[in-house]
Amino acid sequence: MVIRFMQGDVPLNSAALPSFERRAPRRLSFSGLPGWILSLLLILVMLLPLAMLLVDILSPDFALWQRMWRTFLPDVLWNTLRLMIGVGVGTFAIGAFFAWLISTYSFPGRRWFEHLLLLPLAIPGFIMGFVYVTIFEYAGPVQTALRDWFGWSRGDYWFPNIASPGGLIIVLTLVLYPYVYILARAAFREQASSTLEAAQVMGLGRWRTFLRVSLPMARPQIAAGVLLAIMEAMTDYGTVSYFSYPTLSERIVVLWNTSFDISAATQLAALMVVVALVLLAVERRMRGQARYFQQGGYGRPLEPQPLRGRSAWLATTACAVLLATAFLLPVTQLIVWTVHEISSPTVNLLRQAMLDYAGNSFTLSVLAAAVIMVLAMLIAYATRAHSTGGRHRPRWMARLMTIGYAMPGAVIGAGVLTFVNPIDGAVTDFATDVLGYMQPAYLLTGTILALTYAYVVRFMAVGFNSVDASLEKVRPNMEGAARTMGAGSWRILRRIHFPLIRMGMVAGGILVFVDVMKELPITLLLRPFGMDTLALRAYFLSMEGWHESAAIPALMIVAVGLIPVYLLIRVGSRNVK
Repeated sequence: MVIRFMQGDVPLNSAALPSFERRAPRRLSFSGLPGWILSLLLILVMLLPLAMLLVDILSPDFALWQRMWRTFLPDVLWNTLRLMIGVGVGTFAIGAFFAWLISTYSFPGRRWFEHLLLLPLAIPGFIMGFVYVTIFEYAGPVQTALRDWFGWSRGDYWFPNIASPGGLIIVLTLVLYPYVYILARAAFREQASSTLEAAQVMGLGRWRTFLRVSLPMARPQIAAGVLLAIMEAMTDYGTVSYFSYPTLSERIVVLWNTSFDISAATQLAALMVVVALVLLAVERRMRGQARYFQQGGYGRPLEPQPLRGRSAWLATTACAVLLATAFLLPVTQLIVWTVHEISSPTVNLLRQAMLDYAGNSFTLSVLAAAVIMVLAMLIAYATRAHSTGGRHRPRWMARLMTIGYAMPGAVIGAGVLTFVNPIDGAVTDFATDVLGYMQPAYLLTGTILALTYAYVVRFMAVGFNSVDASLEKVRPNMEGAARTMGAGSWRILRRIHFPLIRMGMVAGGILVFVDVMKELPITLLLRPFGMDTLALRAYFLSMEGWHESAAIPALMIVAVGLIPVYLLIRVGSRNVK
């Protein structure tokens, strides 16, 4: 018998697989109920910090809420709502328009812009923020050049204030519009040419066809992308902190890390859990409706219509301006600052410090990626094995895995601290009462263990989705053939499934690695004392006004962030072909 692997044909016989002994598989394996129970326990452990926060919201401290309402809560709620609405409108306008333009029309440079417009995904919001503020503030190079050219002084001209709520919305919109662009581009491609041609035959022009036909058909995917962007804006900490714009996420970190008001921070974190769960449910609802709106999208695929003359060059110019504004300008400024900083006399000291920060970021990212991918493989394989024999696969377990990714990093950090602090308190009491040890015993708080635990809660969905998608491509008859030869579940996982899904695990590990390297609030709340990362160093230096020094770690983060963007471009190119 021959089993077809991705790498070729491998005969399954006693000579080829001598380790597959003909014996019945042991019952204590991943093939039955014990594996499913273990997976469920792992998921519950990951969700326990969020569950503890939900318990806090179910038993509110009304006096505390009244105090927060009298002091800061109304402004924080309004700021958060205004930011979500502004980013939602901005990402919808930019993402949907350019997705429609690139999917529907052909113009010079279209094939390049189709992929290059994804590049802003590589830039974290707080890096984009401090670059833009530095460039366009009063003492920045733009306004300084205008005053030198025209002989202006303060009061002689008006220039928009980039360090304002409007500037914050613009910055986050430029960073987050690819979420809408990706989903909208896929939705427009699914639409049939006959539908749009029928609209044009009925006298609808380009804009009316877009507004009355293309946009309504793509509404579920666009809405899902907008909700993703809104959730990212709601969970942002570094950018809003740099702009001194208090939101719920920013206030949680301030209350916990600066004011040490643990109770207020916990209550706000619980409130954000509820809000995030509502947004997650709405986003899933929007995705679920996508198939309904595409029922009429069968037939000849959409072929881009060529634009000519002024329309073609206007389309090219619009894409070029967006790419320059959202990616080329900030990256070029970071490169200029980095070159200037490297040529400074303190380069040797700076190089050693950056190597330490890069080493910390690399260590934490590799550790988190390894733990997440191993756990994701075990959980995905256990749920797959539980579905054998005609039994229903527990898909609700996979949905539970995505909850942590929808939560703000500040909420995850607060939840983990709420979970580990009582454990450390119990250890301290035991050491004091039984052993006579009078110093606090911090077994988990401020350790790499607690930090890794928070990363697992936050980014497990990334690794799990990658492994689960790879496992779906493994044919069930491969596993059945191995079982007929007496192979147990662990050996099947090691000898059959793992070789076939290792590329998916590598891709998922890369995505987790990049996400951990860019993570800010979790690392800020839970890192061991004195252990800074590239993201933290870039954030601290930018807050102190040392933008040229902050450019080096920021540029390193952007370079690493280009890896998943490259993977997206490769996957998109393959799907188009």
